[in-house]
Amino acid sequence: MIISSWNINSVRIRTENIEKYLDKIDPDIIMFQEIKCEDDKFPNDFFEKKNYNCYVFGQKSYNGVAIISKKKLLNIDKSFKDPNEQSRLIAADIKIAGKLVKLICIYLPNGNPVNTDKYPYKLKWLNNFINFIKKEIDNYDGIIIGGDFNIIPNSNDVGNPEDWENDALYRLEIRKEFRKILNLGFKDSFRLFNTEDKQYTFWDYTQGSWQRNKGLRIDHFLITDSICAKIKNVEIDKFTRGLNKPSDHSPIRINF
Repeated sequence: MIISSWNINSVRIRTENIEKYLDKIDPDIIMFQEIKCEDDKFPNDFFEKKNYNCYVFGQKSYNGVAIISKKKLLNIDKSFKDPNEQSRLIAADIKIAGKLVKLICIYLPNGNPVNTDKYPYKLKWLNNFINFIKKEIDNYDGIIIGGDFNIIPNSNDVGNPEDWENDALYRLEIRKEFRKILNLGFKDSFRLFNTEDKQYTFWDYTQGSWQRNKGLRIDHFLITDSICAKIKNVEIDKFTRGLNKPSDHSPIRINF
């Protein structure tokens, strides 16, 4: 089974790139973030022609998350209490190797600038999310959290960490919240298989960031210890960032 997560940065204008990705990788499931459309504007026909079922939690112009899956998913969950009532989390149940797994797709708030109400919103969102996970974790054999976390976990996940210390993506306070999630029984799955520095999932559109490999690792798969043994590999599909009119994020892919 292949599960991918991709901040697509507007799903309707990226269908050509999505098609190239589907043709090359053939994932069983993709979790999308920042689809930037309401449910009825999501390109269902495009995905259905590719034999995917669509589960969408959209929002006009901003945010929005979706899961597409070759197999039908159960118990679609949009109940998470977003402090600002935005569409940033959708979840569903799947079976992996006979185990009941909750698949959670998230688009965590950016939090910048830190001297505005965007930063406390991010902290409140994280607090609500941790409580959400605590309530769910004993009901499943495993949990997979995938998406754009807008969190740089460690200094080797950005080229110049000293310049990010007061940024909402890297503030110590934010990284501690990330570790609180890990301490509930999760692993940062990418780092189970990849220890090299400068392994990024996001490159800004400006200043030649992609060409200079000046990026950030902010898209993650957090996996409960109970199903980590089922993982074969976790990779970043960087080729998508070099396509025409790309998202500024590349997919992260987990192979079970």
